[in-house]
Amino acid sequence: MARGTTGAPRYAPGQDTGKSPAPGSGDPGAGGNQARSGGSRLIAFVCGRRTKYIVVVFWILVVAALGGLAGKLQGAEKNDASAYLPSSAESTHELNDQNLFQSKDLNPALVVYVRGSGVTAADMAKAAADARYFASLPAVNGRVAPPAVSKDHKAIQTVVGSELGFNADIGGFISKVKGQATKDSTGLSVYVGGPAASAADQIKIFKGIDSTLLYATLAVVIVLLLLTYRSPILWLLPILSAGVALTVAQAVIYLLTQHANLTVNGQSEGILVVLVIGASTDYALLLIARYREELRRHTDRHEAMAVALRRAGPAIIASGLTVVAGMLCLLAAESNDISGLGPVAAVGIAVGLIAMITLLPAVLVIFGRWIFWPVRPGYGTPEPTSRGIWSRVGRGISRRPRMVWVVTALLLAAGAAGMIGFKFGTLTTAQAFRGTPPSISAQNVLARYFPAGSGEPVQVVSTASTAGQVRTALAGTPGIASVTQPVTKDGKSFLQATMTPAPDSPAAYTLVDKIRTTVHAIPGAQAEVGGGTAINSDVESAATHDRNLLIPLILVVVFIILGLLLRALVAPLVLIGTVVLSFGSALGLSALFFKHAFGFAGADTGMPLFVFVFLVALGIDYNIFLMTRVREESIGSGTRRGALTGLAATGGVITSAGLVLAGTFASLATLPLVEFTEIGFAVALGVLLDTLIVRSVLVTSLTLDIGRHIWWPSALARSGRPQDRPDAIPAEAGANPESRAVRDAT
Repeated sequence: MARGTTGAPRYAPGQDTGKSPAPGSGDPGAGGNQARSGGSRLIAFVCGRRTKYIVVVFWILVVAALGGLAGKLQGAEKNDASAYLPSSAESTHELNDQNLFQSKDLNPALVVYVRGSGVTAADMAKAAADARYFASLPAVNGRVAPPAVSKDHKAIQTVVGSELGFNADIGGFISKVKGQATKDSTGLSVYVGGPAASAADQIKIFKGIDSTLLYATLAVVIVLLLLTYRSPILWLLPILSAGVALTVAQAVIYLLTQHANLTVNGQSEGILVVLVIGASTDYALLLIARYREELRRHTDRHEAMAVALRRAGPAIIASGLTVVAGMLCLLAAESNDISGLGPVAAVGIAVGLIAMITLLPAVLVIFGRWIFWPVRPGYGTPEPTSRGIWSRVGRGISRRPRMVWVVTALLLAAGAAGMIGFKFGTLTTAQAFRGTPPSISAQNVLARYFPAGSGEPVQVVSTASTAGQVRTALAGTPGIASVTQPVTKDGKSFLQATMTPAPDSPAAYTLVDKIRTTVHAIPGAQAEVGGGTAINSDVESAATHDRNLLIPLILVVVFIILGLLLRALVAPLVLIGTVVLSFGSALGLSALFFKHAFGFAGADTGMPLFVFVFLVALGIDYNIFLMTRVREESIGSGTRRGALTGLAATGGVITSAGLVLAGTFASLATLPLVEFTEIGFAVALGVLLDTLIVRSVLVTSLTLDIGRHIWWPSALARSGRPQDRPDAIPAEAGANPESRAVRDAT
C-alpha cells in the first residue's frame, strides 16, 4: 500500500504475517512484475525467508577460515623509513650499494654519560667497561667506538653499532644497554639515544596502535549508536557486522603482503581500523534508516528490506565504490607508504561495503521488528522525517537560497585563510611526538655536548678511484664535523660524515643538498648520498610530488563517478566544488587549532594529502546519499520539492553518520604522535562541516537556486514542472505523498 493513499491496511500495523509476496515481487520499487536482474536476485537471496540463514552461515565460515590470518597482519608491518622510499630516490640506490659494506639494518645507539662538575677517571673507566659489555652483545658483534669525551669534559659518548631491523626486539636491546650504563653510575646522568632508541620509542607506540584505536573507535561508535537508535539492542548488529568486516579485511591484506608485495605499516593499519569501522557503520546507518522507513509501509519485514536495499543500495554501493576508487588512486604515489595505503584502505572499504549489504540485512531480517525496541516502526505509522528539524531547515533555506549559499561559501572560504603562515613541511623528531620520549631527551642532551649529527652520519658511496676526492670534498663542506677514512670493495668506496646540525633539522636537509651538489660534480665518482637525513629528505620530496599529483587525479576520478551516478555534469561540478571548499576550510580551521590551541610546530608535508583523500572520498559520501535521494524524489515531483524532501528524509541519518565518522577519526588523537592527531582532528572537523553545513545548507541552497538545470544534460533538466518555480515552496518539506503515489503507480 503506497504512502499517501487511502484505505485500511490489509494487516494489523507492525505485524509480519508471513504471507506477503516474496521480496521484490509485490512492490514496484522492488522489482514488481519486471524480470529480475542480477541485483534483484541477490536482494531476494539476502532477504529470503530461508536463504538469509545461508548468508549468515557463509560469513561465519569466512571468519572461521580467515580469522587466524588477521592476527598476523601486525607482524607483517614494515615501519622502517627505508621501506617507504621510491625506487628512484638517490638514498634508495645508496642503501642498495651500502650492503657491500654494512647491513642496512645497522641501527646505532648512542650512550651519553653526563657529570655537571666534569667527568672523572672513574667515569672513563666505567664507560670503557660498559663498551666492552656492549661489544659482547650478539646484535653488536664488536661494533663499538671507543668512548669519546666532550670538549668541555662534562660528557662521554659511546656509539654502539647494533644490527637490528625495525621488527627486531629493539626495545629489549635498548633496555639491556641502559641497564648496563646506569649500573653503578653514582653521580652520572645516563641517556640512550640515536636511531636505535628512536626506533624503540616508535615501536612502543605502534605496538599498541591496533588495540588502542580499536577500543577507542568502538567506544565512540557504540555511544553514538545508542544515542542515534535509543535502543539497547539494535547497536549490536552494526558493530558485529563491522567487526566481521574488519577481521576479513585484515586477513585479505595480510595475504596481499605475503603474495603481492604490499607494503603495510603501523600508520596504514591504524587508519584501516578507523576506516572500516567508521565507513561500515555509516553504511549501516543509511540502510537501517531506509529499512525502518519501509517497515512503516510494508507489513512483511522481508519485503521491507528488499525495498530498502533496492532504493538505498545503489547510493551505498556508489559511495563505497567512490571511496575505493579514490583510495586506489594512491597507487600512483611515489612513496611506498602512501601507495601501500591505497590498497589497504580500498580492501577495507570494499569488504565493509559487502558485509553491510549482505550480512547486516540478513541479520536484521532474522531478528525482526523487535530489534528496534522500544521504538518499533509499526506498519502504517507516520514517517517522522516529514515534520522533523531538517524539514524546517529546508523550508528556511528555500526562502532565499542564493543568499544562503553565497554567505555559506564566503564563511567557508574565510576558514581556509587559517592556513596562512602555518608551516607544512618536515617536522623534527622531537616535533613529531606529543610529549618527550626518552630518545628525544637523549638527543637534546647529545646536542649540548657533541656534534648533533653524531650517531646518524651522512653516508656516501662512490667509485673506488675517486674515494680521495670525495673525502676531501666532504671534509671541506661547511657543516661537516668529521669524515671517516674510505673503505673500498669491488670497485666501490664507502665513507661516513658527521654533521654539526641535528640530523632531523632543516639545516641538515640543506646540508645534504649541498653535499649532493658537491660530490655529483666530481667526474667519474658516480656518488650517491644516503643516511637517515637523506632518506627523510627523499621521502619529503616524494610526498610533495604525490600531493601535487594525487589531489587533481582523485578529483577527476570522483567527478567521473558522480557524473555516471547522477547522469549529469552540473551536479558533479557543484558537489566537487563544495567538497573542495569544505576541505580548505577544515584545513585552515585545523591549522588555527594546531598553532594556537595545541602548540604544534607545524604539519608534515603528507598531512594535507591524507586529509584530502579522506575528506573527498568520505565527505562526498554524504552528498551522494543526499543527491541520489533528491534525484529519486525529483523524478516524480520536480527538483525544488525533491531537494527539500531529500533533505528532510536523509538529514537525520546523514547527521548521525557524520557524527559516527567524525568520532572514529577523532579517536586517532589517542595516539601520542602529532601526525595522527592532526589527521584525526582535521578529518573529524571536515566531516562535521560536510555533514552539518556543506551537505545540509550549501548543497541544498545551490540545488534550490540552480533548479532543474542541476541535472543538465539529462532529460530531467528539460522536464520543467510547476513545482520548480522559485515561488513554489511546499507547505511541508518531506511530506510528499504525490511523488510516491505516482512512482508506485508507474
